[in-house]
Amino acid sequence: MSSFALLGIAAGGIALLLLMIIRWQVHAFVAMMVVSLLVAFATGMPIGDIVSTIVSGMGGTLGSVAILVALGAMLGRMIEVSGGAASLANRFTALLGPRRVPMALTAAALVLSIPVFFDVGFIILVPIVYGFCKAAGVNPIKFGLPVAGIMLAVHVVVPPHPGIVGGAAIAGADVGWITLLGLAICIPLAVLSQYVAGWLNRKGYPMLPATAEQFAQFGTSAAPDASHANDTKDGSRNPSAPRLPGVGTVLALILVPLALIMAGTTGATLLPKGDALRNVLGFVGAPMFALLVAVGMAMFLLGRSQGWNRERTNAIMESALPPAATVILVTGAGGVFAKVLTASGIGAALSQSLSATQLPLILLAFIIALALRAAQGSATVAILTTCGLLAEAISGGGFGAVQVALLVIAIGFGALGLSHVNDSGFWIVTRYLGLSVGDGLRTWTVLTTVLGLAGFAITALLWALVA
Repeated sequence: MSSFALLGIAAGGIALLLLMIIRWQVHAFVAMMVVSLLVAFATGMPIGDIVSTIVSGMGGTLGSVAILVALGAMLGRMIEVSGGAASLANRFTALLGPRRVPMALTAAALVLSIPVFFDVGFIILVPIVYGFCKAAGVNPIKFGLPVAGIMLAVHVVVPPHPGIVGGAAIAGADVGWITLLGLAICIPLAVLSQYVAGWLNRKGYPMLPATAEQFAQFGTSAAPDASHANDTKDGSRNPSAPRLPGVGTVLALILVPLALIMAGTTGATLLPKGDALRNVLGFVGAPMFALLVAVGMAMFLLGRSQGWNRERTNAIMESALPPAATVILVTGAGGVFAKVLTASGIGAALSQSLSATQLPLILLAFIIALALRAAQGSATVAILTTCGLLAEAISGGGFGAVQVALLVIAIGFGALGLSHVNDSGFWIVTRYLGLSVGDGLRTWTVLTTVLGLAGFAITALLWALVA
């Protein structure tokens, strides 16, 4: 099948998906599964490979997302039911003042996202965002949107995240230069993320009913059972109930998994393959293990301080799973759609078509990554694919170390923009912030695209200075 036909099928598939979800109000999971099947048939994928491709897309995505979402939801639920997130939010709000809280959160997110994958870090920070928003009396999108924006920006251009590290290896770029330049560019992007998010939030966005209910109950008991001695009949905290957990306890529950993950990524960066210490650090720094440790700590520290018995603790943890199930299923369906687009040859056709142009290499790198990101959803795949496509042009161009690093960073910023319905991150952000698909496209998609364009503009300016 010709590249033109493949690109037409891709455009038609994405248009149909958006139409089903936004116009016809079809559930996102069902819509993505249906469109994935239609795209597979339309591109001539062998009928015997379609089911295995769908299973591979679902399994490959859920293998990395489902455990993290479930454990993160349990950790967040225990923190919120105990009053820990509200306690932390109130303390910092009092110390910093209401006007400084949003920027403080965004700055903290920039730092915390350096060693932590985007989805893990955002899930860990969600209860804190909820707590600050609850204390300030604002919608979660007010604080959560700029936090998510800068975390994703760091994820695509700052090592040791997998896409940019793998891209550096393919293109022969110096990781040190990428780290230095990527972080330098992300600092002004943090300010821009705060400003653009504020501009996008100049009008209010209604929360999805499920998220609105979850946010309204934030900090209250997991269930209105009269046997829960910590709560009164109307759901408010009983004055005679155990004291709220201290700020230090709550911070420990958040920082310990982050520290473990940082240790793992640092070991993988500094130590040689096969090193025994690297293997140990890789195990304890795996996001799944780090979050499991945090959940165990929460069961002990929060459960003991609040006087929860085993039944009560289990009930609180189970109450976190129904909302997480929707996020998991929709995220998995996004993985299916991305897998079909890749396996059908659409991604390769798009790359080849763009490579035939005569654009400057740094602009071509950005455009290819941006197009691949829009077509198949994964920022990591977009970075690696673009670096592989342009590796020969980069190596044969006689560029210096700084220039090569800037080329890879430009690819990373291309993979930042146009996050939409085939991106698992889109669903994680929109579901936790309570945005409909239409509102997510008006806010999250716009924010990621603005940050990607701004990041590329700064990168291109630096390119012009060193050329």
